[in-house]
Amino acid sequence: MIRKALDRLYISSGAVASLLIAGICLLVCTQVLFNLITRFGGLSINLTIPSYGDFAGYMLAASSFLALAYTLTQGGHIRVNLVLTRLPIGARWVAEMLSLCACAVVSGYVTFYMGKLCWESYEFGDLSPGIVAIPIWIPQSSVLVGMIILTVALFDCLQRTITSRASVFAAVELRKEGAE
Repeated sequence: MIRKALDRLYISSGAVASLLIAGICLLVCTQVLFNLITRFGGLSINLTIPSYGDFAGYMLAASSFLALAYTLTQGGHIRVNLVLTRLPIGARWVAEMLSLCACAVVSGYVTFYMGKLCWESYEFGDLSPGIVAIPIWIPQSSVLVGMIILTVALFDCLQRTITSRASVFAAVELRKEGAE
């Protein structure tokens, strides 16, 4: 039951990230269309989406961080297997475990300090400098949520690597090779 819930969390996070990328495309295309209408339509008013660049940036940050856990669990992150493939199976498992442990700890550290940054931005009432002033903790929160999900995914992969005594990415790599 927990396995299915975690997998749904990772997939949902990736789906939200993809929707945010589509939102960026829609926002930028709309602004380009407004610019064309203003320039060639003979309008005396300037059509613009206020702070569209800021909103696109916030959506880009959110989509980048929300996609991390999904990408990790699907084997999409770049892995350097040059050394791993030359190690015996036991040593490969230990190296995999150590790298996942280090990644999980670093991700937890970043998550903790991102949480502190969000809280400080909320406490101090920090606002974005654009035309539309957004409380900065709102876009920071999406980064925090992405980091929390990534940290959970890393600890999940570590736990599965320890209990199965095999790399959780081996099955993903086999699936990729079978698809090619």
